[in-house]
Amino acid sequence: MERIFHEKQEGSLCAQHCLNGLLQGEYFTAVDLATIAQQIDEQERETMAEGGLNSDDYQRFVHQPSGNLDDSGYFSVQVIASALKVWGLELVPYSSTDAVAQAAQADPTQSTAYICNYKDHWFTIRKLGSRWFNLNSLLSGPQPISRTYLALFLAQLQQEGYSIFVVVGELPQCQADDFHEEDSDPDLQEALQQSLQESQQAKTPTEASTLSDDEMLEAALTTLHGELTAPVHRKDELCNVLHYIH
Repeated sequence: MERIFHEKQEGSLCAQHCLNGLLQGEYFTAVDLATIAQQIDEQERETMAEGGLNSDDYQRFVHQPSGNLDDSGYFSVQVIASALKVWGLELVPYSSTDAVAQAAQADPTQSTAYICNYKDHWFTIRKLGSRWFNLNSLLSGPQPISRTYLALFLAQLQQEGYSIFVVVGELPQCQADDFHEEDSDPDLQEALQQSLQESQQAKTPTEASTLSDDEMLEAALTTLHGELTAPVHRKDELCNVLHYIH
């Protein structure tokens, strides 16, 4: 899957990795995002100043740290949203009553990408060609997500406290858009097989040799989908994954 652009975690620059994964290229640096954050800080300062430079609210604001960036490399959702505006893209909260969000909730596969946030971590889930991928910078590489599993994966993230945003707008073209869902794709087969092997290696040799098909499926799904395990009893919904594993 060399065509898929994926940045691995560096420091706390997950916002940069998230954006570049979404756009599929080295579009933003930490310096770019810091500049945007400073511009937002200045806009917020000017807004607060309208209430009076000597007001308690203004004095409190100017003496507190920026809410849009910090020394670790964290950037706020306002910074990410402003960066995406450059490309004519916007973020809509997945759980909102907005028509775009409602459509995504009804069928997540009809959108093209999602940005997810929990505390200080950001990552992208994006459709490339005919397949979906988890581009989390904490992963060793892009992780394929089946169309059937996507809704379950998003629901699991919500249960774990993630904020999810639907990316609205036309993403720039990229080489990975030529990625097609083909059983014979060697890169995809290798990624799926590696994920299964890694999950089995977590067991002792004896345990691995006695794993049932159900346990193997559950272990593979755990690795494939960012350590989030789908219930084995949902195999009827995950039937399109089975032929990749067996």
